[in-house]
Amino acid sequence: MVRRTKEDAEVTRRQIVEAARRVFLECGVGRTSLEKVALAAGVTRGAVYWHFKNKSDLFFAMREEATLPFLDRVIFDEEDDDPLGGIERALQEIIRVLVDQPQTRETLDIVTFKCEYVDEFSGMMNCTSGQFHFLQQLIDAYGRAALKNQLRAGVDPEALAYDTFLFVSGLVRNWLASPPVERLHAGAEDFIRTHMALRRR
Repeated sequence: MVRRTKEDAEVTRRQIVEAARRVFLECGVGRTSLEKVALAAGVTRGAVYWHFKNKSDLFFAMREEATLPFLDRVIFDEEDDDPLGGIERALQEIIRVLVDQPQTRETLDIVTFKCEYVDEFSGMMNCTSGQFHFLQQLIDAYGRAALKNQLRAGVDPEALAYDTFLFVSGLVRNWLASPPVERLHAGAEDFIRTHMALRRR
């Protein structure tokens, strides 16, 4: 019975997070109330407050869930004989996640364009744990590329990692801002290939 109650609670929590995503996407975060989320989820306002103390707590939970497909799929193989090729494959996988994971894509759309980072949301402009993890993976991979003499002369591996991190952030932002019919997967792949080619010796 206790297990069933926990399972039911988790189902309700998932309903609330999914409903919040839909309402945030439609109305924007600032114009979304927990009452609207409760109505969209088909639960009481009390049920929302049982799982989330306020709107920013719900927003944070939704944002963190969006990183899971990236953590599962954007992999850096430490044994790869071609670390730069591994970085390129990881960057291409980010675009593939955006293409085939609509919930992740919608969440990034909300985080990027549908939220004003003021008041209780002001601290959420900082990098997520997933972004810090990705940046550290880039630093490590570029370090391995330097040891294998793959990098162009005179470049700093850590600086390249930060540059790639910022490149991906801009690429994703512009990809999300484009009309769906113009989100050419191949176009993003070409940008990534060029970005990585400029780093090779």
